[in-house]
Amino acid sequence: MSGRLHLGAALAGGGGPALVESYSAYGLPLGEAFQLRDDVLGVFGDPAVTGKPAGDDLREGKRTVLVALTMERASAAQADTVRSRLGDAALDDNGVAVLRDIITETGALAETERMIATRTAQAVRALEAAHLPAEAAAALLELSAAATARTV
Repeated sequence: MSGRLHLGAALAGGGGPALVESYSAYGLPLGEAFQLRDDVLGVFGDPAVTGKPAGDDLREGKRTVLVALTMERASAAQADTVRSRLGDAALDDNGVAVLRDIITETGALAETERMIATRTAQAVRALEAAHLPAEAAAALLELSAAATARTV
């Protein structure tokens, strides 16, 4: 995300190194928060909202932060269940529900949500410190909300 901001700054006349640094301080944590939100939606998202079947990331076996946190915190039995079902292209809705329960029970979902909130707040603080024109700051603030507050 910060690369696009850097490109925009260059096209608008550069703005100097301080502006580029500000865009990085905003864009990097926001990009991470966006990816974390996407990972949550890939497991818990409503297909009517996300446009893809619920649990597709589980069926594809995506190794996301959400999955890594789950495996770190899982009991031996939970870890065995995750290992045996993650990446199963034929995983049915019941299997998805079982994996969702484990992700929730281990606290991985709550920790991922905390990470999203922390990185979003980091981005907003960087934006506030950037001293951008009000219109630009408002647009970037709106972008941070749209990128990370998507619902499941």
